[in-house]
Amino acid sequence: MTKEELKVKIKSLAKTAYSSRFKAESSAVEYDELTKFPELKNIIIDLLTSDFDSFIASIDWVSPRPTTFRINLKNDFYFYLIYNTSGWGAQVEGKKYYLLNLPEEERAANAISRMLKYGVKEEDNVDEFGETPPEEPSIEETPPQEPEV
Repeated sequence: MTKEELKVKIKSLAKTAYSSRFKAESSAVEYDELTKFPELKNIIIDLLTSDFDSFIASIDWVSPRPTTFRINLKNDFYFYLIYNTSGWGAQVEGKKYYLLNLPEEERAANAISRMLKYGVKEEDNVDEFGETPPEEPSIEETPPQEPEV
């Protein structure tokens, strides 16, 4: 292998290695929160890979302190990413995960994966407050029994 062939091969490998990184940066333009908080983008990439745009519908900045973001998925489910002085945390389906621990980050990613498998929420019988009214028990008409004499 000559020096020129080696240069060509390195350039082609570098393009493939950086293509996923540039893809994530171009999709970040759609979400205003990702441009304001670049650390958030890195956490989302860690949890959902650089193809996160296929799964996220929107990102909402919920609270300034502790800085909390609601990540709305395309199947109408959501989870929270929380930043405080000790680092990033995730709250998925009510469980909290500290994302600086690799095992907990893996558990959070698995929990998000489970949520993505659920599919779209069914909202058939929902009132104006977003709550499902309780089911009314069925009352069957039975004739009153006469007491035996």
